[in-house]
Amino acid sequence: MAHARTAAAGLALVAAVTVAGCSGGGSHAGAASKGSPVSSGSSSSSSGGGGAQPSPAPTESNPPGDIPDNQVYVAFRPAGGFSGFTVKVPEGWARTDKGAATVFTDKLNTVRVTTATATAAPTAGSVTSTVVPQLRSQVAKFAQPKVSEVQRHSGRVVRLTYQGDSAKDPVTGKVVRDAFERYAFYRQGHEVDLTLSGPVNADNVDPWRIVSDSLTWR
Repeated sequence: MAHARTAAAGLALVAAVTVAGCSGGGSHAGAASKGSPVSSGSSSSSSGGGGAQPSPAPTESNPPGDIPDNQVYVAFRPAGGFSGFTVKVPEGWARTDKGAATVFTDKLNTVRVTTATATAAPTAGSVTSTVVPQLRSQVAKFAQPKVSEVQRHSGRVVRLTYQGDSAKDPVTGKVVRDAFERYAFYRQGHEVDLTLSGPVNADNVDPWRIVSDSLTWR
């Protein structure tokens, strides 16, 4: 009996050792399997791939209201009313006819061409005494009016600069602070008023010079 018990105990010990060995081997394999996706080799490959991608180039754009240097201009001549002149306007801008005025707009910029009959040529004094008060009552937060006489291709003209708030954007509700340039041209009883406007921080000196210098009597 003692011998039988000793043999049984020996078999039980061997079985326990065998089970423990298999259990330890299974845990080790499981750890390797779970760790494989983030192994050093995989991490190096991922890092190397990300480093090889070029950095995206910064997006370049003109400041709000800046008219591009490559803007094309086309000649405009009114179809009705007084049409004894042409003036260059930016190509592709939306056009709206409002009585004696034709308005061209694109984003934040506007070119307005207005014709009227006049008994005398406008002067710095007449613009100061009549036009400035009218604009003060029509333009929101009208400010900084400056009247002068300047030379343009068509001859001597009266130039009025001022600032004012734009109409509220119907979508965003935002109001833009605009800078205005108004030129009064005159010939043989006819006056043509050219008003150019855009945000105060926009650099449109050259485009506005192209437009204001392009008026030609016919």
